Amino acid sequence: MSTPSAARRAAGDFGEGPLARAAALVYSLLVLEVLLAVAVAPGLLLLGLLDRNAGSVPLAALCALPAGPAWSAALYAWHHRGRDLAELHPARAYARGYRAAVPGVFRVWTPWLAATALFGTVLTHRDAAGVPGWWVGLLAAAAVVSALWITNALVIDALFTFRAVDTARLAAYFLVKSFKATLGNLCVLAAAVVVTASGAQVLPFLLASVIAAATLLNSRPMITEIRGEFTA
Repeated sequence: MSTPSAARRAAGDFGEGPLARAAALVYSLLVLEVLLAVAVAPGLLLLGLLDRNAGSVPLAALCALPAGPAWSAALYAWHHRGRDLAELHPARAYARGYRAAVPGVFRVWTPWLAATALFGTVLTHRDAAGVPGWWVGLLAAAAVVSALWITNALVIDALFTFRAVDTARLAAYFLVKSFKATLGNLCVLAAAVVVTASGAQVLPFLLASVIAAATLLNSRPMITEIRGEFTA
């Protein structure tokens, strides 16, 4: 018969092997994927009802509103993921991150969506508005930079508590300061765009938890520096 001390040792050893760690990773991926899908489902359903024309760009941006806190919560859950299989609570961490994310995320996510809708409207009506080609290129470049900026901003807002203006400044600062992280996030963004443009629009959503984990991994230098230099 096992003693209490033996039981405690067994519990401590549980989840230490490579197979257990792999199982923990897969479990977290699946749980967070389901939670992300549930959180963004209302927006996706509404997006599916929209006509595929230029006039739907602002409404499409509105449909993306739930994605901000959902993504931020996934980043929070990955960051606080337990390594012990016996102590995994990704759903609890996601719920905690979601509650904390809603106020702060909407302070940066909503203005970014509005700016993105403006970019999209101009680009889709460029012929009617007589927008020159060089201006279209400039707007497209600005849209890419803004996407990289919001990626940083959501990571910062998920893990730290700053004023919205400070989050915005730090997100812009680390676009240049952590150039390797920015390049990594650009590769992730480009891959998602290519996959979507190739006709597999659903695939990026099915891999959202993986993309969140990759984004967090790319952002480690930024997270470390913010924790060391900009927090008490």
